[in-house]
Amino acid sequence: MRPPPAAGVRVVTFSGFPPSAPRLYEALAADNSKESWRARHRAVYERDVRAPMEELAGELSAHFAEYAGGVRLLGPVRDTRMSHDKSPYKTYQGGYLDVLPALGFWLHLDREGLYASGRWYPYGGAEVARYRAAVGEEADGAELAAITARLTGLGFTIGGDRLATRPRGVPADHPRLELLRHRRIDAGRRLGPGPALGSAAAGAFVRETWETVRPLLDWAAVRGLTPRPRGDRGADTPS
Repeated sequence: MRPPPAAGVRVVTFSGFPPSAPRLYEALAADNSKESWRARHRAVYERDVRAPMEELAGELSAHFAEYAGGVRLLGPVRDTRMSHDKSPYKTYQGGYLDVLPALGFWLHLDREGLYASGRWYPYGGAEVARYRAAVGEEADGAELAAITARLTGLGFTIGGDRLATRPRGVPADHPRLELLRHRRIDAGRRLGPGPALGSAAAGAFVRETWETVRPLLDWAAVRGLTPRPRGDRGADTPS
């Protein structure tokens, strides 16, 4: 049981995002200039996006306290050195909670509402090669297929970077070909703009999404699909 707050300490709880929050990202899509950010967008961002997202991050960090580090929020400025998009400001507010390196939970707010997911995002080919070996094993692959089928049935989209065709050496009639194509996995669902987004239900939506997607993360963690120490990574190009 948590101790009661100290006298005089105001407890801030997440109560949703105002309608101006997704509208901000509509405005940024139309005008992403530094001048507009300073004159119009920054104050709205700080008040209606960043502040409630920090409240939500605090609640999620407490709920998932077994994972060290808590939920981390991204800043609004785009690093154009590493991006094909050279516009100065991101058109979403993201946050993440890693369970292991390259494995964890994600959320973001954009013009279409709130998105929450679990994701496996390996750094290189060694992890992808181990993933494909696991999917190729009958028991391990069947377990992943069952997990993703259940998530799909609950309204999740199984996305992430994947090959347009198939990995080398994999037959066209492989029963888990779609899973073998993945180089990254993002399993998530969206809460669109509306009354729920503007209430505490938005926080419940993220919590329930992250709880529901845990079996996918557990599957990857148990099979060692996250980056290994540098000296034990092996080849960096999957077949």
